[in-house]
Amino acid sequence: MVNNVTLVIPTYNNLQHIKNAYTSIRKWYPTLELVMLDDGSSDGTFEWLENVEEDDSNVILYQSEERVGHTILYDLGIQMSTNEIIGIIHADMIVTENYLENLLKHLDKGKVVCATRIEPPLHPPGNEKIIQNFGMDFDDLNIPAFEEFAKKAQSENEGVTTKGMFAPWILYKEDFQRIGGHDPLFAPFPYEDSDIFQRWILAGYELIQSRDSFVYHLTCRGHRWNEQIQKDDDYYKVASNKAARNYLRKWGIWIENDSYQYPIITPKYDIEFRIFNSNPQLLKVLEPWCSRIYVDLYKNEIEKYIEEEQPNTLIDLSTKINQTANSDIVIRMDGIKFTQEDFKLIQQLPKIIKDSGEIGKFTLGNLEITINSMEEYQNSLINVNR
Repeated sequence: MVNNVTLVIPTYNNLQHIKNAYTSIRKWYPTLELVMLDDGSSDGTFEWLENVEEDDSNVILYQSEERVGHTILYDLGIQMSTNEIIGIIHADMIVTENYLENLLKHLDKGKVVCATRIEPPLHPPGNEKIIQNFGMDFDDLNIPAFEEFAKKAQSENEGVTTKGMFAPWILYKEDFQRIGGHDPLFAPFPYEDSDIFQRWILAGYELIQSRDSFVYHLTCRGHRWNEQIQKDDDYYKVASNKAARNYLRKWGIWIENDSYQYPIITPKYDIEFRIFNSNPQLLKVLEPWCSRIYVDLYKNEIEKYIEEEQPNTLIDLSTKINQTANSDIVIRMDGIKFTQEDFKLIQQLPKIIKDSGEIGKFTLGNLEITINSMEEYQNSLINVNR
C-alpha cells in the first residue's frame, strides 16, 4: 500500500528543515510520491526544490507567487496528488523506518490515522506525544539517536493505538474531499486542523493515533511554541488572531480537546446578542461569539466596524449585525453593566445552554437568557462550500 500514498509538504523559508525532511523520507521511501509546495520563500528553498524535482521523478513541485499559508497549500497539494491515499507532514518533521507501514495497517475508508510525535522540550508535554531531546533545531539534530529510540519504541508499542488527532496524518483522498477539505475561512493559518478534526468526527470518521509510528518534530520559524519567534513574527500574530476570531464565528466556542488531543465537540446553537448602551469596542469583542448581534450604535459606527473587519473573514458581517431574525436563543445585556465575569460566561455559553436542558428564561450575572429552541447546528458545519 505504500506505493499508493502521496505525502503533501508545504514549506516557507525553512530550507534546512525541508532538506532534512526530504532526506529522511527518501531514506526509507525512495520512490514515494511527494507533493512539495513552496509558499513564496526568499531563502533559496524553491531553488533547492527545483533541483530536487529535476533529479527525483516522484516529486511534484509547486511555487506560490505570494504567501498564502498552509491551509490553502495542503488542499492544493492533495488535488495535485495522483494516489488513493494522502497524508500531510510538516517541513520540520523527520520520519523513521516503518513510519507509513505502521499507519497503513490501521487505515480503512472512513478512518484517519496519525503518527506519534517525539518532540524536544521546547514543546509543551502531553499524553499524545513523547518529550525527548534529539536536538532543538537542525544544527544540533541527532538523527541516529532518534532513529534508535524510535525503533525501540516501535517494538514496545507494536500495534497499540489511542484516540487522538494531529499532524502528521493519512487518510483516503476521497474521504478528505468528501467534506470539502480544509475550510479557507482559516487561511493562511492556523486552526484549520482543529476545524477539520471536528468535522471528521461529526461526519462519522474514526480518528486513530498509532503509537508505533513516529516522527521527530522540531520547530519551524514562526511556530507558535517558539516565544521569541512569535514575538518577532507579526505575520503569524495577525494570522493567528484572524483565524481565532473566525473559529469562534464558526463554532461559537473555543477549541477543547481531551488529554490525548482528541476533540471535544460542544453543540452549536443559534445565539443572538442584544446589547443596549453598547459601544464599538464591545461590538468588536462580542461579535465573533454569536450567530447575530444587535447593538444600539450609530449607523456609521457599524459601517466602520464592518469595513475594518470584513477583509478578515469570509462570513458576511452585514447579514449578522443588526439584522432581524427569529433566533433560537437570545441574550440581552446592558453594555454599561457588562463585566469581565459576564465575558467569562459568554465564553462558556454553549455549555451553559446544553446543561440548562430546557426552554425558558433565566439570568446569569448581567445576562438575560431566553431559550426558545435548543436545536443543534454543528452538523451543518461538516461540509465546506465556500
